[in-house]
Amino acid sequence: MILEIVTYGHPVLRQPGVPIEKITPEISRLITDMIETMEDAHGVGLAAQQVGHALQLLVIDVREVTDRPSTLFVGGSEVQVEKHMPMVLINPVIKPVGDFETGPEGCLSFPEMYAEIERPRTIEVLALDQGGRNVEFRCGGLLSRAIQHEMDHLRGILFIDRMSGMDKMELKPELDKLQAKTKAALARKKKL
Repeated sequence: MILEIVTYGHPVLRQPGVPIEKITPEISRLITDMIETMEDAHGVGLAAQQVGHALQLLVIDVREVTDRPSTLFVGGSEVQVEKHMPMVLINPVIKPVGDFETGPEGCLSFPEMYAEIERPRTIEVLALDQGGRNVEFRCGGLLSRAIQHEMDHLRGILFIDRMSGMDKMELKPELDKLQAKTKAALARKKKL
Protein backbone atom coordinates (compact mmCIF):
# COMPACT_ATOMS: atom_id res chain seq x y z
CA MET A 1 0.00 0.00 0.00
CA ILE A 2 1.32 3.44 -0.91
CA LEU A 3 1.61 5.59 2.22
CA GLU A 4 1.43 9.37 2.47
CA ILE A 5 4.89 10.93 2.70
CA VAL A 6 4.78 13.72 5.27
CA THR A 7 6.40 17.01 4.37
CA TYR A 8 8.39 19.66 6.16
CA GLY A 9 6.38 21.20 8.98
CA HIS A 10 4.91 17.89 10.19
CA PRO A 11 6.03 17.35 13.81
CA VAL A 12 6.84 13.63 13.34
CA LEU A 13 9.85 14.63 11.20
CA ARG A 14 11.48 16.07 14.33
CA GLN A 15 10.73 13.06 16.54
CA PRO A 16 13.59 10.65 17.25
CA GLY A 17 12.56 7.08 16.49
CA VAL A 18 12.04 4.52 19.22
CA PRO A 19 13.84 1.19 18.86
CA ILE A 20 11.86 -1.70 17.45
CA GLU A 21 11.80 -4.45 20.09
CA LYS A 22 10.05 -7.11 18.04
CA ILE A 23 9.25 -7.57 14.37
CA THR A 24 5.50 -7.90 14.53
CA PRO A 25 3.14 -8.44 11.59
CA GLU A 26 2.42 -4.69 11.77
CA ILE A 27 6.13 -3.86 11.43
CA SER A 28 6.47 -6.31 8.53
CA ARG A 29 3.50 -4.66 6.80
CA LEU A 30 4.99 -1.21 7.42
CA ILE A 31 8.28 -2.35 5.84
CA THR A 32 6.47 -3.65 2.73
CA ASP A 33 4.43 -0.44 2.48
CA MET A 34 7.53 1.74 2.94
CA ILE A 35 9.36 -0.05 0.12
CA GLU A 36 6.33 0.35 -2.18
CA THR A 37 6.01 4.03 -1.20
CA MET A 38 9.73 4.71 -1.81
CA GLU A 39 9.56 3.03 -5.22
CA ASP A 40 6.36 4.88 -6.16
CA ALA A 41 8.00 8.20 -5.25
CA HIS A 42 11.23 7.29 -7.14
CA GLY A 43 13.27 7.77 -3.97
CA VAL A 44 16.45 5.99 -2.89
CA GLY A 45 15.59 5.96 0.80
CA LEU A 46 12.72 6.39 3.22
CA ALA A 47 12.63 6.60 7.00
CA ALA A 48 9.65 5.61 9.14
CA GLN A 49 9.25 9.25 10.26
CA GLN A 50 8.55 10.23 6.65
CA VAL A 51 5.41 8.08 6.69
CA GLY A 52 4.29 9.18 10.14
CA HIS A 53 5.95 6.61 12.45
CA ALA A 54 8.65 7.62 14.95
CA LEU A 55 10.52 4.29 14.76
CA GLN A 56 14.11 3.19 14.17
CA LEU A 57 13.39 1.84 10.68
CA LEU A 58 14.58 2.81 7.22
CA VAL A 59 14.54 1.34 3.72
CA ILE A 60 17.04 1.96 0.91
CA ASP A 61 17.20 1.08 -2.78
CA VAL A 62 19.92 2.65 -4.94
CA ARG A 63 19.57 0.33 -7.97
CA GLU A 64 17.94 2.94 -10.20
CA VAL A 65 20.76 5.48 -9.84
CA THR A 66 23.49 4.70 -12.35
CA ASP A 67 25.43 7.98 -12.34
CA ARG A 68 26.35 7.84 -8.63
CA PRO A 69 27.93 4.47 -7.88
CA SER A 70 27.80 2.69 -4.54
CA THR A 71 30.11 0.21 -2.88
CA LEU A 72 29.20 -2.50 -0.38
CA PHE A 73 31.55 -4.70 1.64
CA VAL A 74 30.27 -7.61 3.73
CA GLY A 75 32.78 -9.54 5.86
CA GLY A 76 35.61 -7.56 4.25
CA SER A 77 34.70 -8.63 0.70
CA GLU A 78 33.08 -6.44 -1.91
CA VAL A 79 29.64 -7.66 -2.96
CA GLN A 80 27.18 -6.57 -5.66
CA VAL A 81 25.03 -3.76 -4.30
CA GLU A 82 22.07 -4.75 -6.50
CA LYS A 83 21.78 -8.16 -4.81
CA HIS A 84 21.17 -6.49 -1.44
CA MET A 85 18.41 -4.11 -2.56
CA PRO A 86 15.94 -3.12 -1.35
CA MET A 87 17.71 -2.90 1.99
CA VAL A 88 15.84 -2.78 5.30
CA LEU A 89 17.67 -1.49 8.38
CA ILE A 90 16.07 -1.75 11.82
CA ASN A 91 17.64 -0.05 14.86
CA PRO A 92 20.71 0.89 12.77
CA VAL A 93 23.96 2.22 14.18
CA ILE A 94 26.53 3.82 11.89
CA LYS A 95 30.18 4.70 12.32
CA PRO A 96 31.92 7.11 9.92
CA VAL A 97 35.12 5.88 8.32
CA GLY A 98 37.68 8.13 6.63
CA ASP A 99 37.28 11.41 4.78
CA PHE A 100 34.29 13.64 4.25
CA GLU A 101 32.90 14.64 0.87
CA THR A 102 30.25 17.04 -0.36
CA GLY A 103 27.49 15.80 -2.62
CA PRO A 104 23.99 16.57 -3.82
CA GLU A 105 20.98 15.53 -1.75
CA GLY A 106 17.25 15.84 -1.97
CA CYS A 107 14.50 14.54 0.29
CA LEU A 108 11.03 13.16 -0.35
CA SER A 109 9.76 15.30 2.54
CA PHE A 110 11.12 18.42 0.76
CA PRO A 111 9.85 18.02 -2.83
CA GLU A 112 12.02 19.59 -5.53
CA MET A 113 14.59 20.97 -3.06
CA TYR A 114 18.25 20.05 -3.32
CA ALA A 115 21.52 21.11 -1.71
CA GLU A 116 25.15 20.10 -1.40
CA ILE A 117 25.67 18.32 1.94
CA GLU A 118 28.96 17.26 3.54
CA ARG A 119 29.04 13.72 4.94
CA PRO A 120 31.58 10.95 5.62
CA ARG A 121 32.47 9.17 2.38
CA THR A 122 32.32 5.69 3.93
CA ILE A 123 30.42 4.25 6.88
CA GLU A 124 30.17 1.00 8.80
CA VAL A 125 26.64 -0.14 9.57
CA LEU A 126 25.26 -2.50 12.20
CA ALA A 127 21.51 -3.19 12.19
CA LEU A 128 18.80 -5.82 12.04
CA ASP A 129 17.22 -6.84 8.75
CA GLN A 130 13.50 -7.41 8.22
CA GLY A 131 13.87 -10.97 9.50
CA GLY A 132 15.44 -9.76 12.77
CA ARG A 133 18.93 -11.00 11.80
CA ASN A 134 22.06 -8.96 12.51
CA VAL A 135 23.60 -7.32 9.45
CA GLU A 136 26.98 -5.67 9.40
CA PHE A 137 28.65 -4.02 6.42
CA ARG A 138 30.76 -1.14 5.14
CA CYS A 139 29.54 1.02 2.29
CA GLY A 140 30.48 4.05 0.22
CA GLY A 141 29.14 6.25 -2.54
CA LEU A 142 25.43 6.92 -2.86
CA LEU A 143 24.54 4.00 -0.57
CA SER A 144 26.57 5.55 2.26
CA ARG A 145 25.03 9.00 1.66
CA ALA A 146 21.47 7.62 1.49
CA ILE A 147 21.85 5.64 4.72
CA GLN A 148 23.29 8.67 6.53
CA HIS A 149 20.46 10.87 5.25
CA GLU A 150 17.82 8.39 6.47
CA MET A 151 19.69 7.87 9.77
CA ASP A 152 19.35 11.61 10.37
CA HIS A 153 15.57 11.23 9.99
CA LEU A 154 15.63 8.53 12.69
CA ARG A 155 17.16 11.12 15.03
CA GLY A 156 14.80 13.93 14.08
CA ILE A 157 17.48 15.69 12.01
CA LEU A 158 16.55 17.04 8.58
CA PHE A 159 18.84 17.69 5.64
CA ILE A 160 18.15 21.42 5.94
CA ASP A 161 19.96 21.21 9.30
CA ARG A 162 23.11 20.19 7.42
CA MET A 163 22.88 22.78 4.63
CA SER A 164 25.19 25.75 4.43
CA GLY A 165 23.67 28.98 5.68
CA MET A 166 23.74 30.31 2.12
CA ASP A 167 21.79 27.34 0.70
CA LYS A 168 19.25 27.55 3.50
CA MET A 169 18.76 31.28 2.90
CA GLU A 170 18.24 30.68 -0.83
CA LEU A 171 15.62 28.02 -0.08
CA LYS A 172 13.93 29.98 2.72
CA PRO A 173 10.92 31.17 0.66
CA GLU A 174 10.25 27.61 -0.56
CA LEU A 175 10.79 26.18 2.94
CA ASP A 176 8.41 28.70 4.51
CA LYS A 177 5.77 27.98 1.86
CA LEU A 178 6.08 24.19 2.30
CA GLN A 179 5.95 24.46 6.08
CA ALA A 180 2.84 26.68 5.96
CA LYS A 181 1.13 24.31 3.50
CA THR A 182 1.89 21.29 5.72
CA LYS A 183 0.66 23.02 8.88
CA ALA A 184 -2.54 24.15 7.13
CA ALA A 185 -3.21 20.58 5.96
CA LEU A 186 -2.65 19.27 9.51
CA ALA A 187 -5.05 21.88 10.90
CA ARG A 188 -7.71 20.82 8.37
CA LYS A 189 -7.26 17.15 9.35
CA LYS A 190 -7.68 18.02 13.04
CA LYS A 191 -11.02 19.67 12.30
CA LEU A 192 -12.36 16.52 10.61
